[in-house]
Amino acid sequence: MVTSLYQERQSRIDGVQMVAILLLMLISVAFVYSATMNSESAGSVAWYKQSYFRQIVWFALGIGTAGVVCIVDYHTLTRWAFVAYWLTIITLIAVIIPHVGSMRYGARRWIELAGFQFQPSEFAKLAFILAQAHFLSRPVDELRQLHVFWKSIGLIVLPFLLIMKEPDLGSALVLLPTGLVMLYAAGTPRRYILQFVGIAGVLAMIFVADVLYAPPKWRIPMQDYQKKRLLVYFGRDYADYFGSGASQAERQKLREQQFNDSHNVRQALIAVGSGGLTGKGWRQGQQNALGFLPSAGKHNDFIFSVIAEEKGFFGSVVVLTLYSVILFTGIRIAGQARDRLGKLLAVGVITLIFSHVFINIGMNIRIMPVTGVPLPLLSYGGSSVLGSLIAMGLLQNVYIYRKAY
Repeated sequence: MVTSLYQERQSRIDGVQMVAILLLMLISVAFVYSATMNSESAGSVAWYKQSYFRQIVWFALGIGTAGVVCIVDYHTLTRWAFVAYWLTIITLIAVIIPHVGSMRYGARRWIELAGFQFQPSEFAKLAFILAQAHFLSRPVDELRQLHVFWKSIGLIVLPFLLIMKEPDLGSALVLLPTGLVMLYAAGTPRRYILQFVGIAGVLAMIFVADVLYAPPKWRIPMQDYQKKRLLVYFGRDYADYFGSGASQAERQKLREQQFNDSHNVRQALIAVGSGGLTGKGWRQGQQNALGFLPSAGKHNDFIFSVIAEEKGFFGSVVVLTLYSVILFTGIRIAGQARDRLGKLLAVGVITLIFSHVFINIGMNIRIMPVTGVPLPLLSYGGSSVLGSLIAMGLLQNVYIYRKAY
């Protein structure tokens, strides 16, 4: 009976979107291979330990999990929305506790279990979408009440602050557009949203002004690497920022450090620009092969730069076209949803995915600061892959049950 039900539902999936997802996964495996197999030392590692093979494994697990998500009606899933939300809040608290969360690159973002690491923030985003959609699917008259609006903002702010504490600015930031677009789609009065956006915008400008121009004793406490990323992005001179009262030699040393700190972004931009119209060919990119792109990030944060260098403008357009297919089919799914709950789930997933796409590609072409946000379905990483495919499973779920009454 379960098999027949699954086959019945499977025949009603959005095939166009599925094709786009599968093509992105194939591109991911090909370019994770290209990014990680360009040195002699890489060939000495067993094939089952290679990043491209692990990516295939994560895709297989993600497809299986997404398939399970597709089977269960999203109304049943959202009954457990707040259980999932509070469980992920607990994991976000746990990850910032020393000796529980694993420290990597100056941040505690991972929990290690049985030799595997997972990133709680990736699953917290999905739990947030479920909880926010469930909360906002109440009658529209209730959404006009101010306390309901602030409760929904509280659902955003709690995981936002905990993820910022790790610190993971990029993952925290994607919660804001996701939550606000869901509020708008639910029918929340625009004046509430505009007032909140206005307040948040003013606070953001004060924060940036404080980081860039405030005297040392007035500066907001931040991790050193975060501060330097903002200084590099806004073009603030290290010598002027850190070098008050410093000698000429010390100021020169600070400028050299700034040049080194901007290396990754600069090389990513060179990789994108040097690809030209058709690219240099798969595994032929010099920025990739010669190690100018960071070895720790070129198969995840900077995977778009690898694709742009090796497949050029045409390859970049193919990637953007596939994401556009997911975007427009997702909008169509939201429009065809049987109820407001399904609509809000679809809107939340699409906004989350494209917040990731915009930030990641933006930092590869230097219109956004480097924040470590993965490119959905392309970047290497187990938590990112599982989170992206579960999100796609939720979107397909809304489509599958669009005519079920």
